Amino acid sequence: MQVPNGPTGPYRLLARALAAGVLVSASACSLHGVVRPADAPAIVPPAGSATPSLTDAQASAALITQGELGGRWSATQGGATWRDGLLKTRTDAPDCQRLLDGLYAEDLLGEPTGARAVVGLDESGNAAQLRYQVAAYAASSEVDAKLAWLRTLPAKCAQFTSTDVRGGRLNVTVVPAALPGVGDAREGLRLTMSGASSGDSGDGSGAAPMLTLDFAAVRVGDRAVSLTNGGLGGAAQDSTQQAVQVGTQRLQDVLAGRTTTTASAAPLTTAPTVPRADTPAVPRADTPTVPRADTPAVPRADTPAEPRAESPADTDEADDTTDGNAGADTIDTADTADTAQEG
Repeated sequence: MQVPNGPTGPYRLLARALAAGVLVSASACSLHGVVRPADAPAIVPPAGSATPSLTDAQASAALITQGELGGRWSATQGGATWRDGLLKTRTDAPDCQRLLDGLYAEDLLGEPTGARAVVGLDESGNAAQLRYQVAAYAASSEVDAKLAWLRTLPAKCAQFTSTDVRGGRLNVTVVPAALPGVGDAREGLRLTMSGASSGDSGDGSGAAPMLTLDFAAVRVGDRAVSLTNGGLGGAAQDSTQQAVQVGTQRLQDVLAGRTTTTASAAPLTTAPTVPRADTPAVPRADTPTVPRADTPAVPRADTPAEPRAESPADTDEADDTTDGNAGADTIDTADTADTAQEG
């Protein structure tokens, strides 16, 4: 009887099916309990393990002080009344309305996602108020996007009209405000409002108010300093620039772990992009254009008396004088001495 070398016909198909089943079973057994990388859960770090970009203590330490802006500034006595009457107004231009809302709510850079600290100061000369904030945000790109939008407002909102709660119309202008070249990115605006009803003046004079308000923001990484400065009496541009200059440097020092000290209100160490208002137009007092008072035109009293180099003419004249008078003077002196001795 001949034994077949392998399955034929229906037997061959059955053998192939059984072999395929065995391979599938073996593969399933070998992968049992193994999770493919695509199915692996994401590794989530423990909450609070990330190092914050700005702590509460750092934010507070980075605030400017009244002494750094000059003796006219002091701790604020509360929010100004013009905020509700002039900033809480309505306009049909969306970007301009967003600007007014952001100034009123003090969130033109968006809501901070990390630590923040705020200080308010009042100026005695023109009754201006300065609000200064240090805060951390989700990402530097978010702050840059807000700065880029602010940069478009002098064109979009150069001049527009808004309406207050009593129907009074206000004329509003927005122009760029120059800032010192500090930080990673920066933007400044100056807003003025006029033409309001006399009831909004707030001083009983009946005169329509003229609000001048500076806004400035500087990004340092994903942190930013921002401020508003102004009031019905105007806004001193040098105070805005000084606050930006000093405040940005202070934040950088705090982040670097350097000790910060309260500085006096000295001139800016980094020149702004436009001439400062306090830049003198005449030579400085310590650069005289005439000989100094301490440069005498005659020999000084502390100069030793030495024989003056005489010209020949002076020498002859002196000799003539000596010849005529020297003898008489000598005789008189000798006689006087002898008389005194005899007596």
